[in-house]
Amino acid sequence: MKPLVEAFFDRITCTVTYVVHAGDGSACAVIDSLLDYDPKAGRTSTQSADRVVEFVQAHGLKVEWLLETHAHADHLSAAQYLRTRLGGRIAIGESIRGVQGVFKRVFNLGVDVPDDGQQFDHLFAAGETFQIGELGAHAIHVPGHTPADVAYQIGDAVFVGDTMFMPDVGSARCDFPGGDAHTLYRSARKLLSLPDETRLYMCHDYPPQSRQPQWQTTVAEQRKRNIHLHDGNSEDAFVAMRTARDRTLDMPTLILPAVQVNIRAGLLPEPEDNGTRYLKIPLGAL
Repeated sequence: MKPLVEAFFDRITCTVTYVVHAGDGSACAVIDSLLDYDPKAGRTSTQSADRVVEFVQAHGLKVEWLLETHAHADHLSAAQYLRTRLGGRIAIGESIRGVQGVFKRVFNLGVDVPDDGQQFDHLFAAGETFQIGELGAHAIHVPGHTPADVAYQIGDAVFVGDTMFMPDVGSARCDFPGGDAHTLYRSARKLLSLPDETRLYMCHDYPPQSRQPQWQTTVAEQRKRNIHLHDGNSEDAFVAMRTARDRTLDMPTLILPAVQVNIRAGLLPEPEDNGTRYLKIPLGAL
């Protein structure tokens, strides 16, 4: 069965959230949800997530999965909020444990934040299969951007996370803790070995001024046109390009608030004795 895909693009973070389903009244999965966050005021809101809620309810869908492709560094996950509104199980790849271990030390989170993945309802093993109602799916381990990146193949559609971007944008950075350009290249080639007509859905789009945001392409188009990962570009050439490019990049604006929330499956810190929640900003740690 060919899945139906509804995309929600956030222009502030350039993030795409997806609802994948088989038609009105069917089961669905929400992939890479977004909790709005104003870094100037330290204020969250659910405007983006509520668009997803409205769509799910309007089409009578039943949320079975809230899927994360990785612990994002550019936006906060709305998985916890969506679970309270719509139900579903929050899931990510099992290698999130290693990412939790690294950033638990960065943020000095202590024993109150376990690094065994228990904040998530399910941790996918590489290649694990699962169901979204009548839709068959499986998790593809695609490390490189981070050690825990997972792509989700659902029918003829693959949600690639940050392994690659639209062909004219290229590929994701590999300079976060545990990232590796050699590994990303091999992960991308794994995805590009799928049939040419396979639909690929990006987690982000950073469009040049010449076009509007886009997030769907195909294996064939990526193999032909991706400026970093096209057929004929060697692993060594990719690694040299990626390494040099990453040295020029600033840290994402929201990496410090986002990662400490996202390694906890989108769970915000508990309020302190004055009723206020606090995020931690380590000085000079990145």
